Amino acid sequence: MNPVFVVILLIIFYLFSCLKILNEYERGVIFRLGRVLGDPKGPGLIFVFKPFDKMVRVSTRTVVLDVPPQDIITKDNVSVKVNAVVYFRVFDPIKAVIEVENFLFATSQLAQTTLRSVLGQVELDELLSDREKLNMSLQSILDKHTDPWGVKVSAVEVKHVDLPDTMQRAMARQAEAEREKRAKIIHADGEFQASKKLAEASEIISSSPVALQLRYLQTLMEISAEKNSTIIFPLPIDFISYFLEKGKESKK
Repeated sequence: MNPVFVVILLIIFYLFSCLKILNEYERGVIFRLGRVLGDPKGPGLIFVFKPFDKMVRVSTRTVVLDVPPQDIITKDNVSVKVNAVVYFRVFDPIKAVIEVENFLFATSQLAQTTLRSVLGQVELDELLSDREKLNMSLQSILDKHTDPWGVKVSAVEVKHVDLPDTMQRAMARQAEAEREKRAKIIHADGEFQASKKLAEASEIISSSPVALQLRYLQTLMEISAEKNSTIIFPLPIDFISYFLEKGKESKK
């Protein structure tokens, strides 16, 4: 076999082995003789000349990192378990490879420590009611620390706050007492408004004695509509006083 043909064939096989395909969401950081090349390669078809070149694939898609539950003692000394989710992506593949050994592990550990330190400075009521403010604070701190790694933290969401059973019962009693207080206030306000209306109605009725008689008849009609066996007929006081006065006059 012709040696030239063999050499050409080996060169062709070598070039084929140097071909690498990167997806649209991937970038290749090339190290040539240990030194990184200027720009990341890809996407598409690229050449990696082995053994002089070494390629590290980096995904630029958004990563959803689930932060495991962390034991946290709030500012008002309440022990809770809190877990969160972090959304981040690599915006500079070269920094993500050079500046940190493993940006996924580093971001995970940073998210756990930041979650404990930030939530440990707030009270339980703020942790339960002001989630949006805490999420923005966590995102800002994480993004500031991961920026030198070429990682952009886009969002942090506190998912679940696990309270002790004793605290849940205490909060349930507090909520029940709050509802009872509101119910009493509403009932008292209704009584106050009803008394005002009754006072206005009494003034109107007192100006017309016939209106009082009509009210008596209306009450009688309402009682009889209920099909009761006992009928209570309200007798006007003026009618009784008339007979009492006649009795006194007869005695004289």
